[in-house]
Amino acid sequence: MTNKVTLIATAAMGLEAIVGKEVRALGYEDVQVENGRVVFKAEPSAIPRANLWLRTADRVKLLVGKFKAYSFDELFEKTKELPWEQFITEEGEFPVVGKSVKSKLYSVPDCQSIVKKAIVERLKKKYGIASWLKETGAFYRVEIALHKDEALLTIDTSGSGLHKRGYRVGQGEAPLKETLAAALVQTTNWHPDHPFVDPLCGSGTIAIEAALIGQNIAPGFNRSFASEEWSFIQQTDWDQAFQEAEDLANYDQPLNITGSDLNPELINIAKQNAIEAGLGELVTWKQMQMTDFKPKQDNGYLVSNPPYGERMGDREEVEQLYRDLGSIMRDYPSWSVYILTSYEKFEELYGKKATKKRKLFNGFIKTDYYQYFGKHVKK
Repeated sequence: MTNKVTLIATAAMGLEAIVGKEVRALGYEDVQVENGRVVFKAEPSAIPRANLWLRTADRVKLLVGKFKAYSFDELFEKTKELPWEQFITEEGEFPVVGKSVKSKLYSVPDCQSIVKKAIVERLKKKYGIASWLKETGAFYRVEIALHKDEALLTIDTSGSGLHKRGYRVGQGEAPLKETLAAALVQTTNWHPDHPFVDPLCGSGTIAIEAALIGQNIAPGFNRSFASEEWSFIQQTDWDQAFQEAEDLANYDQPLNITGSDLNPELINIAKQNAIEAGLGELVTWKQMQMTDFKPKQDNGYLVSNPPYGERMGDREEVEQLYRDLGSIMRDYPSWSVYILTSYEKFEELYGKKATKKRKLFNGFIKTDYYQYFGKHVKK
């Protein structure tokens, strides 16, 4: 098998540059940032490392091939030409999922079954099997994605999406994805020496992700991945990746991170999630209302995903919340404030124009990330 593979780290809209930065930070140089994904070439040992360390990517996929396909025959023949046996073992189980956008081949079920047939034929020939394939071995989820008649064939290396860190034992009614929460923290220039607060913390995701970042704990350390079963990745690569994660974690780094919320039930959930993440008592959780928030130190960071007031009945309450937050933080000019909301007149209610704004999607909700730099921050 060739030395290098092409990997695709998929990303939510607006997070691609952050994912690209993370991939480069892992030491990979051949990196292209595209819409919804970051493509890079690396040794197979990058699969364990990328899955363990990428905080803001959705998944890591292995690219098997891409080509133009205008007919089902073309899709079949070109799929069959790809070196599937380099990745999928004789007993491998490989369901095929698909999607098609702006392409002649728009029937996804047909595309899926054609790709499946083509891979089966290729593997039977390569492994010298006359009957059917058993599919009782390791799991390889193949995806056929057609976009403007270009077929992209990948195998998912992650299994569950990378936002599933393995620590969420409970959540509120509109939980923030862990990957987006990590991106909100990484967009700030917070350093673990500074105080960090989320005064509307819900089930605690932002504060927990900040603690993981603060102690340089790999986000995938607490879970397993589909590709751990794949024979073309050496077991030593997995062992080394987990060992590297253990060696680089800075468990002695003191942190000053607080999450507070008015709802005592959510504070209990946040505590449980933090314990499950291996953070124990590292994060301080408080049941209190936001208007009681009074920073005791300078140069802190407030990062939050408050309610958006999407439901009509909540609108007035949420508007008052934004006003209150603005009037509280006016007294603490050294603090940096970062707020994610879909409420378009946020700056008006907060009483100040943001230093910077970034468009992000929270699920399917279009939001802005309002960034107010504290006086100590270099713009």
